[in-house]
Amino acid sequence: MNELPQQLVNGLLLGAMYGLVAIGYTMVYGIVQLINFAHGEIFMIGGFGALTVYLYVLPDGTTMWIALPLMLVGAVIAAVLVAVGAERFAYRPLRTAPRLAPLITAIGLSLALQQAVWAWYPGAKESINFPEIPGGPFEIGSVTIQTGDIFLFVAAPISMAILAYFVMKTRTGRGMQATAQDPDTAKLMGINTDRIIVVAFALGALFAAVGAVAYGLKYGQVQFRMGFILGLKAFTAAVLGGIGNIYGAMLGGLVLGLAETMATAYIADVPGFDLLGGQSWANVWAFVLLIVVLLVRPQGLLGERVADRA
Repeated sequence: MNELPQQLVNGLLLGAMYGLVAIGYTMVYGIVQLINFAHGEIFMIGGFGALTVYLYVLPDGTTMWIALPLMLVGAVIAAVLVAVGAERFAYRPLRTAPRLAPLITAIGLSLALQQAVWAWYPGAKESINFPEIPGGPFEIGSVTIQTGDIFLFVAAPISMAILAYFVMKTRTGRGMQATAQDPDTAKLMGINTDRIIVVAFALGALFAAVGAVAYGLKYGQVQFRMGFILGLKAFTAAVLGGIGNIYGAMLGGLVLGLAETMATAYIADVPGFDLLGGQSWANVWAFVLLIVVLLVRPQGLLGERVADRA
C-alpha cells in the first residue's frame, strides 16, 4: 500500500496519454461514423515529426526548453497533414460507400503508414532515442515524477480545456455539434460539412501529436510500431467512455490507465492470480475491463455524444 500513491500517479499519466489519442477516434466517429484505425499511425507520425525537427532542423546543442515547443509544432504539422490527406484522398471518396469499405481502407492505410516510416525514415528499422528534458526526477512525498512526465501533466489538462472551449463556444465547434447530430440538416442550415469533417480530423491529429511528444519524453524512444498497441488502447478508451463523446474519451483513458496500472501492480498479490500480474498482462487486463464495462453499460461510461447534450 505504500506504493499506492505512486501507482495512482502512474495510472493517471498513462490514462491521460490514452485520452489524448482517444479524442481523435471519438471526434471522427461522432461526426462521420467512421472508426479511423489509422489514427494510431497518425500518432506515430507525430512522434517522428517531433524527432525530425530535433535531429534535422534545429542546430546541434539547442537546449530542450527551446527545442520542445518547436518539436511540438513539428509533430502537429506532420500529424495534421497526414490526417487531412487521409480524409481527402482515402475516406472522402468512400463517404457514401458501404461502411465496410472505409473500415478496410483505414486498416490498409494504417499498415501503409507503418511500412512507409519503416522503409524511408533513417534508422526507423530500430527504435530511435527521443531527446529528454534535463533535470529530475522530482520527489513529492512518496511520489516520484520523472522529468518527461511533467510535459504530460501540463499538456493534458490544457488540451482538454482548450478543446472543451472550442467545441462549446466557437462557431466551428457548434458546427461540429450540429453536423454530428444531423449532417443533412446542418448542410441545409448553411454549414460546410466537408470543412467540419476536415477540422475534426485535424483536431484529432493535433491531440494525437501532443500525445506522441508525451510518449517520446516518457519512454525515451519512438519506433514505427508504437502506434499499433497504443492506438488500440486509445480506441478502447474511446469505447469505454462512450464513443462519440469527447469527455468520455478522456474519462475512458483515465479509467483505462488506472485499471491497467493497478492490475499490473497488484493482481499478482491476489490468491490464485499470481501468474497473471506484471507488465506482460497489462494489455489483457485493459481489454478485460472493456468487456466488463460493456456488459454492464453497452453505451460506455458517459454514453451519448456530446452533440446530443448541447
